[in-house]
Amino acid sequence: MPWLYFSLKPRHRKWAEEWQREVQARFMELETVQIAEGCFVAPEARLFAEPGRTLVIGPGSSIAADVFMHGPVVLGREVSINARASLDGGAAGIHIGDGTRIATGAALYAFNHGLDPDRDIREQPVTSRGIRIGADVWIGANAGVTDGVTIGAHAVVAMGAVVTRDVPEWAIVAGVPARVVGDRRERR
Repeated sequence: MPWLYFSLKPRHRKWAEEWQREVQARFMELETVQIAEGCFVAPEARLFAEPGRTLVIGPGSSIAADVFMHGPVVLGREVSINARASLDGGAAGIHIGDGTRIATGAALYAFNHGLDPDRDIREQPVTSRGIRIGADVWIGANAGVTDGVTIGAHAVVAMGAVVTRDVPEWAIVAGVPARVVGDRRERR
């Protein structure tokens, strides 16, 4: 629960920061992972990167337990990835803007397989266009985002929605496939 880390009292903060330096150093030693200052990364997170598929975690961001993340992925400032979320950057990558929240169990996959009926599924070509998510976006629990999608700043993706096409700024989307059901500016 990363939010507990950020709300620690000063007497607990010292040992927690040292612990996080150790956890983060292990990830950065083994993989092409860049972690900025002030982040929280659960030791149970599964971060995978290799040359050309770097993970960049922006300042103040948090990654909870059991998150699966495979680069290329770039997180802006103060991005939160909650437990059991799964992000795979394919070849083109996932870019997530500042302050975005990704809830438990969300799945973002920046690649897709072909469907040619003359070839077995395992032999289908893989394509990757990437996923772009603006700043201040909330992706709800168990939501899915497919390759090639851009989600505009300030948007909200409802729990369980499957986003298969671009989402405008400030839009609230829900359903399978996701469709616009509202505008955040009208929810006061």
